[in-house]
Amino acid sequence: MKNKKRHITAIKNTVILFLMLSGVFIILSLLTSENNDITEISNGPEVSEEVRQYKPLVEMYAEEYGVASYMEVILAIMMQESGGRGRDPMQASESYCGERNCIGDPELSIEQGVSYFSETLEKADGDVKLAVQSYNFGRGFIDYVEERSGEFSQETAINFSQYMYERDPNKEKYRCLREGSRELDACYGDIYYVEAVMSYRDVIKAEAQ
Repeated sequence: MKNKKRHITAIKNTVILFLMLSGVFIILSLLTSENNDITEISNGPEVSEEVRQYKPLVEMYAEEYGVASYMEVILAIMMQESGGRGRDPMQASESYCGERNCIGDPELSIEQGVSYFSETLEKADGDVKLAVQSYNFGRGFIDYVEERSGEFSQETAINFSQYMYERDPNKEKYRCLREGSRELDACYGDIYYVEAVMSYRDVIKAEAQ
């Protein structure tokens, strides 16, 4: 009889231990899942405080140049270009004077950047992705696209970069920063510029809601 009681007690203890271990496993699994979610969010695109601080100026010039409905896109371009840092946060010097680093006033940079984006958007007949890529490549990209597919595509962006890179005899000036761009011989500009800008735009839109 005593042996039977010991056997029953041992079974109960085993069941209790099993349930406790199962509970611990479930809790650890939930914590791991939450940590993974946090990691995914923190590893996503983040918009700098410098860019946010320029929002009033961007709004003012976006209104002036008729592109107020593209506020998030313009801020995203700034984020991709400079993160809002430096004296030329829109990296608009080349469109302003034909060479780099000629703008030393952030407000002038923003006005020129917004103005140039409005021009590319008009020339692109409202195709936002085409206008955004042209901000990086130059408006010649719009002519290139119109002669071919007529609308932006990743393939066309790569082909244009290859075309421009091949034509330039001075290839040493290209840094080919984008992963895979050197292997593709597509070192002119940023072939994934649209993808990056749109990722920042989505973050900015989500924060505004």
